[in-house]
Amino acid sequence: MKKLIAKLRKKDISTPSRITNETVAEHRERILAGGRRFKYPVQYARHRLVFNTIIISIVAVIVIVALGWWQLYPSQNTSTFIYSVTKVLPLPVASVDGQSVLYSDYLMKYRGSVYYLEQKEQISLKSDDGKRQVEYVKQHDMQEAVAESYAVKLAKKLNISVSDAELESSLRLQRQSSDGEVSRQTQDASNLYLIGWSSDEYRHRVKSALLRQKVAYAVDDNALKVADLIKTSLKADSSNLPAIATAINASGGNNVAYGASGWVPKINQDGGLASAANKLERGKTSSVIKSTAGDGYYFVRLVDSNDSQVSYEYIQVPLTTFEKDLESIKKNGKIVYYISIPDTAKEQ
Repeated sequence: MKKLIAKLRKKDISTPSRITNETVAEHRERILAGGRRFKYPVQYARHRLVFNTIIISIVAVIVIVALGWWQLYPSQNTSTFIYSVTKVLPLPVASVDGQSVLYSDYLMKYRGSVYYLEQKEQISLKSDDGKRQVEYVKQHDMQEAVAESYAVKLAKKLNISVSDAELESSLRLQRQSSDGEVSRQTQDASNLYLIGWSSDEYRHRVKSALLRQKVAYAVDDNALKVADLIKTSLKADSSNLPAIATAINASGGNNVAYGASGWVPKINQDGGLASAANKLERGKTSSVIKSTAGDGYYFVRLVDSNDSQVSYEYIQVPLTTFEKDLESIKKNGKIVYYISIPDTAKEQ
Protein backbone atom coordinates (compact mmCIF):
# COMPACT_ATOMS: atom_id res chain seq x y z
CA MET A 1 0.00 0.00 0.00
CA LYS A 2 2.82 2.34 0.87
CA LYS A 3 4.45 1.67 -2.51
CA LEU A 4 1.21 2.50 -4.35
CA ILE A 5 0.83 5.79 -2.43
CA ALA A 6 4.45 6.67 -3.15
CA LYS A 7 3.96 5.94 -6.83
CA LEU A 8 0.86 8.15 -7.03
CA ARG A 9 2.66 10.97 -5.24
CA LYS A 10 5.57 10.65 -7.64
CA LYS A 11 3.19 10.83 -10.61
CA ASP A 12 1.51 13.88 -9.20
CA ILE A 13 4.85 15.57 -8.69
CA SER A 14 6.02 14.76 -12.24
CA THR A 15 2.82 16.00 -13.89
CA PRO A 16 1.58 19.04 -11.93
CA SER A 17 -1.97 20.07 -12.77
CA ARG A 18 -1.56 23.71 -11.74
CA ILE A 19 0.39 26.23 -13.75
CA THR A 20 2.97 28.02 -11.66
CA ASN A 21 5.99 30.15 -12.42
CA GLU A 22 8.09 27.00 -12.09
CA THR A 23 5.95 24.86 -14.46
CA VAL A 24 4.81 27.39 -17.05
CA ALA A 25 7.64 26.48 -19.47
CA GLU A 26 6.79 22.79 -19.27
CA HIS A 27 3.11 23.44 -19.98
CA ARG A 28 3.97 25.72 -22.89
CA GLU A 29 6.18 23.05 -24.51
CA ARG A 30 3.50 20.39 -24.06
CA ILE A 31 0.90 22.54 -25.81
CA LEU A 32 3.27 23.47 -28.66
CA ALA A 33 4.22 19.82 -29.18
CA GLY A 34 0.58 18.89 -29.54
CA GLY A 35 0.10 21.61 -32.13
CA ARG A 36 3.11 20.46 -34.14
CA ARG A 37 1.54 17.03 -34.56
CA PHE A 38 -1.37 18.60 -36.39
CA LYS A 39 0.75 21.07 -38.36
CA TYR A 40 3.36 18.48 -39.43
CA PRO A 41 1.51 15.12 -39.36
CA VAL A 42 3.86 13.37 -41.86
CA GLN A 43 6.93 14.30 -39.85
CA TYR A 44 5.54 12.68 -36.74
CA ALA A 45 4.05 9.65 -38.56
CA ARG A 46 6.93 9.08 -41.00
CA HIS A 47 8.25 6.04 -39.20
CA ARG A 48 4.78 4.48 -39.26
CA LEU A 49 4.34 5.23 -42.97
CA VAL A 50 7.72 3.69 -43.78
CA PHE A 51 6.90 0.63 -41.71
CA ASN A 52 3.51 0.19 -43.36
CA THR A 53 5.03 0.63 -46.83
CA ILE A 54 7.63 -2.05 -46.15
CA ILE A 55 5.02 -4.48 -44.85
CA ILE A 56 2.72 -3.89 -47.84
CA SER A 57 5.63 -4.29 -50.29
CA ILE A 58 6.73 -7.56 -48.68
CA VAL A 59 3.20 -8.94 -48.74
CA ALA A 60 2.76 -7.87 -52.39
CA VAL A 61 6.02 -9.57 -53.40
CA ILE A 62 5.04 -12.76 -51.58
CA VAL A 63 1.63 -12.79 -53.27
CA ILE A 64 3.15 -12.17 -56.73
CA VAL A 65 5.80 -14.87 -56.24
CA ALA A 66 3.22 -17.35 -54.94
CA LEU A 67 0.86 -16.62 -57.83
CA GLY A 68 3.68 -16.91 -60.36
CA TRP A 69 4.86 -20.20 -58.82
CA TRP A 70 1.32 -21.57 -58.97
CA GLN A 71 0.88 -20.57 -62.61
CA LEU A 72 4.24 -22.04 -63.65
CA TYR A 73 4.41 -25.30 -61.74
CA PRO A 74 1.11 -26.72 -60.38
CA SER A 75 -1.07 -25.04 -63.04
CA GLN A 76 1.52 -25.28 -65.88
CA ASN A 77 0.24 -22.16 -67.61
CA THR A 78 1.68 -21.95 -71.14
CA SER A 79 0.21 -18.59 -72.14
CA THR A 80 2.12 -15.94 -74.07
CA PHE A 81 2.46 -13.82 -70.92
CA ILE A 82 3.95 -16.67 -68.87
CA TYR A 83 6.27 -17.53 -71.77
CA SER A 84 7.43 -13.89 -71.84
CA VAL A 85 8.12 -14.04 -68.11
CA THR A 86 10.27 -17.17 -68.49
CA LYS A 87 12.30 -15.49 -71.25
CA VAL A 88 13.16 -12.66 -68.84
CA LEU A 89 13.64 -14.75 -65.69
CA PRO A 90 15.86 -17.87 -66.04
CA LEU A 91 13.42 -20.15 -64.24
CA PRO A 92 14.04 -23.92 -64.27
CA VAL A 93 11.52 -26.52 -65.39
CA ALA A 94 13.80 -29.46 -64.64
CA SER A 95 17.43 -30.33 -63.90
CA VAL A 96 19.74 -32.87 -65.49
CA ASP A 97 22.86 -33.93 -63.61
CA GLY A 98 22.82 -30.59 -61.76
CA GLN A 99 22.28 -28.51 -64.91
CA SER A 100 19.10 -26.42 -64.98
CA VAL A 101 16.69 -26.92 -67.86
CA LEU A 102 15.25 -23.50 -68.69
CA TYR A 103 11.49 -23.17 -68.63
CA SER A 104 11.67 -20.84 -71.65
CA ASP A 105 13.39 -23.51 -73.77
CA TYR A 106 10.74 -26.08 -72.91
CA LEU A 107 7.86 -23.67 -73.51
CA MET A 108 9.27 -22.57 -76.86
CA LYS A 109 9.30 -26.16 -78.11
CA TYR A 110 5.96 -27.07 -76.55
CA ARG A 111 4.14 -23.98 -77.81
CA GLY A 112 5.54 -24.55 -81.31
CA SER A 113 4.31 -28.16 -81.33
CA VAL A 114 0.86 -27.23 -80.04
CA TYR A 115 0.64 -24.38 -82.56
CA TYR A 116 1.31 -26.83 -85.39
CA LEU A 117 -1.31 -29.28 -84.09
CA GLU A 118 -3.97 -26.61 -83.82
CA GLN A 119 -3.25 -24.45 -86.85
CA LYS A 120 -1.93 -26.91 -89.43
CA GLU A 121 -3.29 -30.32 -88.39
CA GLN A 122 -6.58 -28.75 -87.29
CA ILE A 123 -6.67 -30.95 -84.18
CA SER A 124 -8.87 -29.88 -81.28
CA LEU A 125 -6.82 -30.05 -78.10
CA LYS A 126 -10.00 -30.78 -76.14
CA SER A 127 -10.74 -33.96 -78.08
CA ASP A 128 -9.45 -37.35 -76.92
CA ASP A 129 -7.00 -37.48 -79.81
CA GLY A 130 -5.90 -33.91 -79.12
CA LYS A 131 -5.25 -34.71 -75.46
CA ARG A 132 -3.15 -37.73 -76.42
CA GLN A 133 -1.19 -35.61 -78.89
CA VAL A 134 -0.57 -32.94 -76.26
CA GLU A 135 0.69 -35.54 -73.77
CA TYR A 136 3.07 -36.89 -76.39
CA VAL A 137 4.51 -33.50 -77.39
CA LYS A 138 4.82 -32.50 -73.73
CA GLN A 139 6.97 -35.56 -73.03
CA HIS A 140 8.92 -35.30 -76.29
CA ASP A 141 9.66 -31.59 -75.98
CA MET A 142 10.71 -31.98 -72.35
CA GLN A 143 13.12 -34.76 -73.35
CA GLU A 144 14.55 -32.53 -76.07
CA ALA A 145 14.97 -29.64 -73.63
CA VAL A 146 16.69 -31.96 -71.13
CA ALA A 147 19.06 -33.34 -73.79
CA GLU A 148 20.01 -29.87 -74.99
CA SER A 149 20.63 -28.68 -71.43
CA TYR A 150 22.86 -31.70 -70.80
CA ALA A 151 24.73 -30.81 -73.99
CA VAL A 152 25.22 -27.28 -72.63
CA LYS A 153 26.80 -28.73 -69.48
CA LEU A 154 29.18 -30.94 -71.47
CA ALA A 155 29.97 -28.10 -73.87
CA LYS A 156 31.20 -25.95 -70.98
CA LYS A 157 33.38 -28.80 -69.76
CA LEU A 158 34.78 -29.53 -73.24
CA ASN A 159 35.06 -25.86 -74.24
CA ILE A 160 32.74 -26.34 -77.22
CA SER A 161 30.68 -23.53 -78.72
CA VAL A 162 28.79 -22.62 -81.89
CA SER A 163 30.00 -19.53 -83.73
CA ASP A 164 27.77 -17.09 -85.56
CA ALA A 165 29.39 -18.20 -88.82
CA GLU A 166 28.46 -21.84 -88.14
CA LEU A 167 24.91 -20.81 -87.33
CA GLU A 168 24.56 -18.77 -90.51
CA SER A 169 26.02 -21.61 -92.58
CA SER A 170 23.45 -24.03 -91.19
CA LEU A 171 20.59 -21.62 -91.81
CA ARG A 172 21.80 -20.97 -95.35
CA LEU A 173 21.95 -24.72 -96.02
CA GLN A 174 18.34 -25.05 -94.89
CA ARG A 175 17.30 -22.32 -97.32
CA GLN A 176 18.49 -24.32 -100.33
CA SER A 177 15.75 -25.53 -102.67
CA SER A 178 15.44 -26.91 -106.19
CA ASP A 179 14.79 -23.35 -107.38
CA GLY A 180 17.83 -21.92 -105.62
CA GLU A 181 18.27 -20.32 -102.22
CA VAL A 182 15.19 -18.75 -100.67
CA SER A 183 15.55 -15.52 -98.74
CA ARG A 184 15.87 -15.29 -94.98
CA GLN A 185 12.56 -13.41 -94.90
CA THR A 186 10.86 -16.34 -96.63
CA GLN A 187 12.42 -18.77 -94.18
CA ASP A 188 11.28 -16.67 -91.22
CA ALA A 189 7.76 -16.37 -92.64
CA SER A 190 7.60 -20.14 -93.17
CA ASN A 191 8.65 -20.86 -89.58
CA LEU A 192 6.14 -18.35 -88.24
CA TYR A 193 3.39 -19.89 -90.35
CA LEU A 194 4.16 -23.52 -89.47
CA ILE A 195 5.13 -23.40 -85.80
CA GLY A 196 4.62 -19.81 -84.70
CA TRP A 197 8.31 -19.13 -84.04
CA SER A 198 9.95 -15.77 -84.53
CA SER A 199 13.30 -15.43 -86.28
CA ASP A 200 15.16 -15.21 -82.95
CA GLU A 201 13.38 -18.26 -81.58
CA TYR A 202 14.23 -20.34 -84.63
CA ARG A 203 17.87 -19.23 -84.57
CA HIS A 204 18.05 -20.17 -80.90
CA ARG A 205 16.60 -23.59 -81.70
CA VAL A 206 19.08 -24.22 -84.52
CA LYS A 207 22.03 -23.06 -82.41
CA SER A 208 21.01 -25.41 -79.58
CA ALA A 209 20.75 -28.30 -82.03
CA LEU A 210 24.19 -27.54 -83.50
CA LEU A 211 25.75 -27.44 -80.04
CA ARG A 212 24.19 -30.78 -79.18
CA GLN A 213 25.55 -32.28 -82.40
CA LYS A 214 29.09 -31.01 -81.75
CA VAL A 215 29.00 -32.41 -78.22
CA ALA A 216 27.67 -35.77 -79.44
CA TYR A 217 30.58 -36.06 -81.90
CA ALA A 218 33.12 -34.95 -79.30
CA VAL A 219 32.17 -37.52 -76.64
CA ASP A 220 31.81 -40.53 -78.97
CA ASP A 221 35.33 -41.91 -79.26
CA ASN A 222 34.03 -45.38 -80.10
CA ALA A 223 32.20 -44.18 -83.21
CA LEU A 224 35.37 -42.48 -84.41
CA LYS A 225 37.35 -45.70 -83.92
CA VAL A 226 34.80 -47.64 -85.97
CA ALA A 227 34.98 -44.98 -88.67
CA ASP A 228 38.76 -45.48 -88.76
CA LEU A 229 38.24 -49.25 -89.21
CA ILE A 230 35.91 -48.63 -92.15
CA LYS A 231 38.42 -46.21 -93.66
CA THR A 232 41.08 -48.93 -93.51
CA SER A 233 38.73 -51.48 -95.08
CA LEU A 234 37.83 -49.09 -97.90
CA LYS A 235 41.49 -48.71 -98.81
CA ALA A 236 41.59 -52.45 -99.50
CA ASP A 237 38.27 -52.59 -101.39
CA SER A 238 35.90 -49.66 -101.82
CA SER A 239 33.50 -51.37 -104.21
CA ASN A 240 31.56 -53.52 -101.73
CA LEU A 241 30.08 -51.39 -98.96
CA PRO A 242 27.52 -54.02 -97.82
CA ALA A 243 30.29 -56.55 -97.18
CA ILE A 244 32.30 -54.01 -95.19
CA ALA A 245 29.28 -53.11 -93.05
CA THR A 246 28.58 -56.80 -92.38
CA ALA A 247 32.19 -57.44 -91.38
CA ILE A 248 32.24 -54.47 -88.99
CA ASN A 249 29.03 -55.60 -87.30
CA ALA A 250 30.37 -59.15 -87.00
CA SER A 251 33.49 -57.86 -85.24
CA GLY A 252 31.40 -56.47 -82.39
CA GLY A 253 31.89 -52.79 -83.10
CA ASN A 254 29.15 -50.21 -83.42
CA ASN A 255 26.06 -51.50 -85.19
CA VAL A 256 26.79 -49.73 -88.45
CA ALA A 257 24.13 -49.46 -91.14
CA TYR A 258 24.30 -49.87 -94.90
CA GLY A 259 21.79 -48.14 -97.16
CA ALA A 260 21.09 -46.78 -100.62
CA SER A 261 19.46 -43.45 -101.36
CA GLY A 262 17.91 -44.09 -104.75
CA TRP A 263 17.51 -41.01 -106.92
CA VAL A 264 17.44 -37.83 -104.84
CA PRO A 265 18.01 -34.13 -105.65
CA LYS A 266 21.60 -32.96 -105.54
CA ILE A 267 20.58 -30.46 -102.86
CA ASN A 268 18.66 -33.06 -100.86
CA GLN A 269 18.34 -32.19 -97.16
CA ASP A 270 20.07 -35.36 -95.91
CA GLY A 271 22.86 -34.03 -93.75
CA GLY A 272 25.15 -33.19 -96.67
CA LEU A 273 25.34 -36.70 -98.15
CA ALA A 274 23.87 -35.89 -101.56
CA SER A 275 26.13 -32.87 -101.84
CA ALA A 276 29.18 -35.01 -101.02
CA ALA A 277 28.12 -37.71 -103.49
CA ASN A 278 27.71 -35.11 -106.23
CA LYS A 279 31.39 -34.24 -105.92
CA LEU A 280 32.51 -37.83 -106.54
CA GLU A 281 33.21 -39.72 -109.74
CA ARG A 282 30.92 -42.65 -110.46
CA GLY A 283 31.96 -45.67 -108.36
CA LYS A 284 34.22 -43.64 -106.06
CA THR A 285 33.82 -43.49 -102.28
CA SER A 286 34.18 -40.44 -100.08
CA SER A 287 36.31 -40.02 -97.00
CA VAL A 288 34.55 -39.92 -93.65
CA ILE A 289 31.69 -37.36 -93.52
CA LYS A 290 30.32 -35.74 -90.38
CA SER A 291 26.62 -35.55 -91.10
CA THR A 292 25.22 -32.08 -90.49
CA ALA A 293 22.08 -33.86 -89.26
CA GLY A 294 24.13 -34.99 -86.27
CA ASP A 295 23.30 -38.67 -86.68
CA GLY A 296 26.81 -40.03 -87.14
CA TYR A 297 29.73 -40.57 -89.50
CA TYR A 298 29.09 -41.57 -93.12
CA PHE A 299 30.98 -43.02 -96.05
CA VAL A 300 29.28 -42.34 -99.40
CA ARG A 301 29.80 -44.08 -102.75
CA LEU A 302 28.35 -42.50 -105.90
CA VAL A 303 26.27 -44.98 -107.89
CA ASP A 304 25.04 -42.65 -110.64
CA SER A 305 24.10 -39.05 -111.34
CA ASN A 306 22.42 -36.80 -113.88
CA ASP A 307 21.88 -33.07 -114.25
CA SER A 308 19.74 -32.66 -111.15
CA GLN A 309 19.89 -35.91 -109.18
CA VAL A 310 22.31 -38.36 -107.62
CA SER A 311 22.07 -41.94 -106.47
CA TYR A 312 24.44 -43.16 -103.79
CA GLU A 313 24.99 -45.88 -101.24
CA TYR A 314 26.44 -45.37 -97.80
CA ILE A 315 27.66 -46.81 -94.52
CA GLN A 316 26.55 -45.01 -91.39
CA VAL A 317 28.36 -45.14 -88.05
CA PRO A 318 25.76 -43.92 -85.55
CA LEU A 319 26.60 -41.82 -82.51
CA THR A 320 25.56 -43.60 -79.32
CA THR A 321 27.61 -42.33 -76.38
CA PHE A 322 25.67 -39.13 -75.72
CA GLU A 323 22.29 -40.88 -75.66
CA LYS A 324 23.63 -43.77 -73.56
CA ASP A 325 25.11 -41.37 -71.01
CA LEU A 326 21.84 -39.45 -70.85
CA GLU A 327 19.87 -42.66 -70.36
CA SER A 328 22.26 -43.69 -67.57
CA ILE A 329 21.74 -40.33 -65.86
CA LYS A 330 17.98 -40.86 -66.06
CA LYS A 331 18.18 -44.36 -64.57
CA ASN A 332 20.31 -43.02 -61.70
CA GLY A 333 17.62 -40.47 -60.84
CA LYS A 334 19.68 -37.45 -61.84
CA ILE A 335 16.93 -35.97 -63.99
CA VAL A 336 14.39 -34.10 -61.88
CA TYR A 337 11.20 -32.64 -63.33
CA TYR A 338 9.54 -29.68 -61.61
CA ILE A 339 6.25 -30.17 -63.46
CA SER A 340 4.24 -33.31 -64.10
CA ILE A 341 5.18 -35.01 -67.36
CA PRO A 342 3.07 -37.93 -68.67
CA ASP A 343 4.89 -41.17 -69.46
CA THR A 344 3.32 -41.97 -72.82
CA ALA A 345 5.50 -45.07 -73.21
CA LYS A 346 3.81 -46.71 -70.21
CA GLU A 347 0.37 -45.70 -71.43
CA GLN A 348 0.98 -47.51 -74.69
